[in-house]
Amino acid sequence: MNIFINQETRQLPEGATLADALQAWDAPAVFAAAVNLQFVPRTAYAQHRLAEGDRIEIIAPITGG
Repeated sequence: MNIFINQETRQLPEGATLADALQAWDAPAVFAAAVNLQFVPRTAYAQHRLAEGDRIEIIAPITGG
């Protein structure tokens, strides 16, 4: 199935979870994730099943001041 991670198309097997997608994308050490604009808690990544066309946004914190 095709999904989008930060507007990049990725192909994953049917039944893939958010955790699978993040591993394939090599996400940064500290980040937040949303699927179809809905925040997903880190504790739910392995249970959150993805569907064709889902859009995942990986958001890394920005520091400064």
